[in-house]
Amino acid sequence: MADVKANAEALVPKFKFERLLNQDQAGRRTSLYGTIDSQPALLILERAPFPTSETYFTHTPTSLRSLKNLGANDIYHWYLASSGQTNLPTTTTTTTSEEEFADLKINLIYPCTEKHIKKYSKQAVRFVTETPQIYTDHVRPYMQAQREAGRLNWVYNIIEGRKEVEDVIYRTPFDPSTPNEEGFLLLPDLNWDRKTLDALHLLGLVERRDLWSLRDLRKKHIPWLRHMKAKFLQATTQVYPSIEEDQLKLYVHYQPTYHHLHIHIVHVALEAGATQATGKAIGLESIIETLEAMAGDEEKGMDSITLCYTLGEASDLWNEHANAECAIVLCCALVELVKVDGVLESAVFYQTSLRDEAIVFCEAHGEAKRTPSFSVDKVKLTFSWTRCMAGRTIYLRQSCIFHTFASGHLLMMCASRGTSLFVFKMGS
Repeated sequence: MADVKANAEALVPKFKFERLLNQDQAGRRTSLYGTIDSQPALLILERAPFPTSETYFTHTPTSLRSLKNLGANDIYHWYLASSGQTNLPTTTTTTTSEEEFADLKINLIYPCTEKHIKKYSKQAVRFVTETPQIYTDHVRPYMQAQREAGRLNWVYNIIEGRKEVEDVIYRTPFDPSTPNEEGFLLLPDLNWDRKTLDALHLLGLVERRDLWSLRDLRKKHIPWLRHMKAKFLQATTQVYPSIEEDQLKLYVHYQPTYHHLHIHIVHVALEAGATQATGKAIGLESIIETLEAMAGDEEKGMDSITLCYTLGEASDLWNEHANAECAIVLCCALVELVKVDGVLESAVFYQTSLRDEAIVFCEAHGEAKRTPSFSVDKVKLTFSWTRCMAGRTIYLRQSCIFHTFASGHLLMMCASRGTSLFVFKMGS
C-alpha cells in the first residue's frame, strides 16, 4: 500500500505542461494537458478550502510573499497577494511574476462596523415576501435610516471624482456643479481580481441620489435604463475586446447591500453563487420588461409589486420586528393581543357556534371575504413563530391550510372541516 501511494505521488512532479485546456469556477479550477513519460496526461488543479486552524489564520496576513494594492476608497481596500513561494525559472521576468503568480484576492474593511461583521458571519437564510405595503411601512424607513448613517461615503467619493478616478471605464459627461439626473459611470467591482476575464465583474453607479433601489424605478425611467444598458455593454466590450455583448449579463440586487441604485455587469461564465441566485439578483432586462407591462401612467413603478428575496437572520431588516405584537382576531373580534418573542406558546379559544356566515375583512383588497359557517366546541392551537417580512408565517401542529393576504392578514383553514377557522392579523 505504501509503495502504491509513493508511486502515485511521484507522478505529479513528472508532469510536463503543454497547454491550458480550461479555467472555470472564476479561475479556481484549471485543466491542463501535458505528458508524463511521453504519455498524454490531464492535470486538474483545484484550490482546496482554506484550513480552519487558528494558527493558519493568525500567521497568514504576515506571511504573504507579495501584496499589491488594487485600490482603496473610504474604509474599503482590495489587493492581490501571493500566499507562498513559487520556484520560477531564471528566465522569468520579475515584472510579471508578482501579478502572474498571485493566488489570493484580498478585501480589507477597516475600520469595520457591527453591520459588516453580521454580513460576513455565517447565518441562516430565509426566503421572504415583501408586499408594497410592507415596503412602504417598514422597508423604506429602514433604507432611509441606513442612508442617513453615512454608509454611502465611498459611493459619493466615486461619483464626485474624489476616489477611483483612474478605474472608471466609462461615464457620462460629468460636471460637479451640475448634477446630471441621467448620469452614470462604470468601473470594476472590488470583488474582481481585474485579470480573470471569465470572472469579470463590473459595477454601474447612477449619479442621481433619489434612486435608492429598484423599488424607485418607474415607467418614465425605461428609456434611460435602456440607454444605460447599451452604454454599459458598449464600454465593456471596447475595454475588453475579447468579450462580446451576449457574454454579459446585467442585474441588480434586492435587497441591496447599500441603498444607492447600482447595476452589476458580469461575464456569463462567472459561476453563479449566492449573489446571482434567485432571491437576490434580478435581471435588468426583466425589470425593464416588468415596467413596460405595467398598467398606469409614467409614475407607476416597481414599488407597486410584491417581491420575494432571501434575508439572513443576522440582518437588521430581519430582526427589526423581533418584538412585534401579534393581534389574534376571531371573526373580526379581537380575542387576545400578545407580545411575540420567538415563540407564541399556545392559545385556547372557546367557541360554540357562529352565525351562518362569518365576514372577514381584508384591508389589502378593501372588500369583505365571506366564509361558510362552522361550529367547534374547543380549539387549542400551538404555534411557532417565524419572523419574516411578509405575512409572518404561523405553523400549526395540526393539519391546516392557510392563505396570507397582502395586508399581512392570515386566513387559516382547518383541513379536516374545510371551513374557515381563524383570521390572524400580523402586527398590531
